[in-house]
This record gives sequence, structure tokens and C-alpha cells, in this order.
Amino acid sequence: MRNRVEALRGKLIVSCQALENEPLHSSFIMGRMAAAAQEGGAAGIRANTAEDIREIQSTVDLPVIGIVKRDYPDCQVYITPTMKEVEELMEVKPDIIALDATGALRPDGRSLDDFFTELKRDYPDQLWMADCSTVEEAMHADALGFDFIGTTMVGYTPQSRGDKIEANDFDILRAIIDKARHRVIAEGNINTPEKARRVIDLGAFAVVVGSIITRPQLITRAFARALE
Repeated sequence: MRNRVEALRGKLIVSCQALENEPLHSSFIMGRMAAAAQEGGAAGIRANTAEDIREIQSTVDLPVIGIVKRDYPDCQVYITPTMKEVEELMEVKPDIIALDATGALRPDGRSLDDFFTELKRDYPDQLWMADCSTVEEAMHADALGFDFIGTTMVGYTPQSRGDKIEANDFDILRAIIDKARHRVIAEGNINTPEKARRVIDLGAFAVVVGSIITRPQLITRAFARALE
């Protein structure tokens, strides 16, 4: 597994996700999307739910970053928030499991520290990715021992509201890369080939690109709005 993951170095990971309220919501479609991504040169896939991952694994032989997005009442954490989601993912054993690593408490009131300690105890051989929104969160996740530190949540949390990953030549990303002991994956609003190239040049281990490749309704909307 670790050799498979090492093949992601300097490469593109495509996020193939469609939520229940989106037009392409279908495990079969996500499998075909992954096949198209592989044909285009993707070295890995990020995917949501065990069902989608199982279909993707049957379609392409690429490393997978697995998550489960699930909303809980009165909780900000929705990316692999509890052990229930982790257990679902372990049924398909993605190469890496990503989870929210912000400062917000999980649905059961547990802290990230407590949750991650349990994960490492129960699944010591699994690789873990921290989805962070600030430099401080990234450094905390790095200290906890996450294998990969991601910028996934930059701009999507109250504490990072208004932040943009590309601001000041990717200042947030550069600060994380400079300080982190573990590998850093650039993710979140990396929406042009030039941005993808830049984050790799700055030292990111790999780059995840999603909506601009795999959400046609958003791509179409940008073109339509330009004509309004």
C-alpha cells in the first residue's frame, strides 16, 4: 500500500464525488468518472462513501483517498466524523482515509486528539490524511502523527472564512510545507492547471483537484454566468 501511495508524489489526484442532491450521484457514474480521470493522467482518486470506492476500485487500479461525508445535528464536522464512517471505509480499505482535522468537536463531543488516538490504536497500519483549514490546525495534525496534511478546508470554516489557498502565492500552503514533518497534499480551489503546477513546485507531495474536473453543473454555471 505504501509503495502505491509513493507513486502519488508530484502527481494529480482527482476527486470524484457527487452528493445525493447532485445530478451525477451514482456509484456507477463515479466509477466511469474515475476511469476518465485515469485516462486523462490522474495518478489517484479521492472518493466519498464505501459504495463509490468499491465501484472505483473495480474500475481503476489507482490509489484512493477515501472519505464519508455525513451531516450530524449541531456539528460542523462532516468529513469522516465518527468511528462509524471509518468502519464503513475499512470495508473497502482505501489506501488513505481522510478526516476533518479542524478544531471543531465531533458529533459525540470528542476532540480530534481523542478520536485520532483511537484510530491509530485500532488501525495502526492505515494511512491517514488530515483535512485542515489553518496553519495552526495543520501543525496540530502534524504533531498528532497524521501521515498526510491537507489544505482541504481552507476557506470553508469559520476560523478560515475569507482565506484563499492561492493568496500571496499560496502563503498558507508554503507555511505548512515549511513547518510540517509529514507530507503535505494541496487541495481546495486548485482550479487551474497553473495552480496545480505551482503547488507541486512549492513542495506539495501531491495535488487534489475536484469540482473543476468532475462537477459539470458548476463548470457549466461559470460559462452561463459569463454570458448573462
